[in-house]
Amino acid sequence: MDRSLAVVILAAGLGKRMKSNRAKVLHEVLGKPMVVYVVEAAIPVARQAVVVVVGNQAEEVRRVVACRAEVIFALQDQQLGTGHAVKCALPHLPSMCEDVMVLCGDVPLITTATLKALADEHIQSKRDITLLAVDLDHPHGYGRILLSPDGHVSGIVEEADASQAQRAIRTINSGIYCINRFFLEEALPRLTNANAQGEYYLTDIVRIGYESGRNVGAAWALYPNEILGVNTPQDLARVEEILEKRTADMA
Repeated sequence: MDRSLAVVILAAGLGKRMKSNRAKVLHEVLGKPMVVYVVEAAIPVARQAVVVVVGNQAEEVRRVVACRAEVIFALQDQQLGTGHAVKCALPHLPSMCEDVMVLCGDVPLITTATLKALADEHIQSKRDITLLAVDLDHPHGYGRILLSPDGHVSGIVEEADASQAQRAIRTINSGIYCINRFFLEEALPRLTNANAQGEYYLTDIVRIGYESGRNVGAAWALYPNEILGVNTPQDLARVEEILEKRTADMA
């Protein structure tokens, strides 16, 4: 990995399904806010900056992260979707940055090793977009990866917008990407909010890239548990149990 890569971590949402007034990324896993796990996994991968996008309870998220790591903060004052969040981060990317890795602040099990492998494959394959994919037996709740007849990644459909046949697809989008910075700047203005959620989905850049003949591909995560997102108290308990076991196994 010899290109200049920056990391953007999306941490602006409230997380209504957590049934808590606390910003979702501040909920703790084994005593540590989940966003801190993501920041710590990302720092060794970033040749350039780590940019954390904040929104709900922005000052508190800033305070919690800043006392543990040196990062740059970008403000998403309206939560208009993941594509909009990344757009808010663009002005904060260093001019030398050639590739951008996008992570979510609610995936505390992600590891540096997986992120490095994703970055290496993206750069070595000279791709415009590489997304981290996982095959799940029960893919409920995740966007599905669409493949063209020749096996190339052609798009991602969010579950709320998916047909019955598309919901049967087991290959899911983790929400983690490596993207060529110049393609990202070109694609973001082309996003629309014509979907069930009325949001600007970052996932739509995959379709834009495929339709414009860009090099779009996927890297498969070896350990599906790593990409588990936390959306509910039940998710939080499950992630904490997995991390507790992982910590015990490493002892």
